[in-house]
Amino acid sequence: MTVTLEVSAGVGTIRLDRPPMNALDIATQDRLKELAEEAARRDDVRAVVVYGGEKVFAAGADIKEMQVMDHAAMVVRGKALQDSFTAVARIPKPVVAAITGYALGGGCELALCADFRIAADNAKLGQPEILLGLIPGAGGTQRLARLVGPSKAKDLIFTGRHVKADEALAIGLVDRVVPAAEVYEQAHAWAAKLAQGPALALRAAKESVDAGLETDIETGLAVERNWFAGLFATEDRERGMRSFVEEGPGKAKFL
Repeated sequence: MTVTLEVSAGVGTIRLDRPPMNALDIATQDRLKELAEEAARRDDVRAVVVYGGEKVFAAGADIKEMQVMDHAAMVVRGKALQDSFTAVARIPKPVVAAITGYALGGGCELALCADFRIAADNAKLGQPEILLGLIPGAGGTQRLARLVGPSKAKDLIFTGRHVKADEALAIGLVDRVVPAAEVYEQAHAWAAKLAQGPALALRAAKESVDAGLETDIETGLAVERNWFAGLFATEDRERGMRSFVEEGPGKAKFL
């Protein structure tokens, strides 16, 4: 399989495994969507790590496969391509990308689907589609601009240049830079910590932030308000408040 899902301590690791560069061909895209939807459904998965292995995250789409596709073929395939990445973005649980080596084109777009990005100090990210006479087609023009702002996104998309880890951190494209040997360990630790948290509240927080970014503030506040009130019906809310009153802050244990 080019993509696998392994679960440990409440953390599901979606692992890309298509040597040598984890090129995202159609079969890999479809498998990614399938496993992202599985991770979203499974109760034993409370947080997710997306990982490409020790050497490379994903160096982009399979260009040889795409080269033979014409306009009609991509009209048919384009939405399925986007849907495979959107399935990762819509996992209603915390998702962290563990980025080693290259995360280019589709690889960068996949990293953008995570809530948090931990990069190796040797990582290189970018959207080089312009060098092929194309633009990003798996969400890059939308998610990148929302993350780093339109000016920085246009710089990367217009030039197709690669961004090293230190610059990626400076512009907000990644959230943490660590030695390459520690990327997966730190990503798993981040996910494992959140896996112990209140699952419904984490889902509410993620959906409120994401929905708010896609609409006006009044609509976003309504989404927040509805989730906030709804959480008062949960056992986690009862448990968290009872623990706070009886034991002090930060000591609640959630199921």
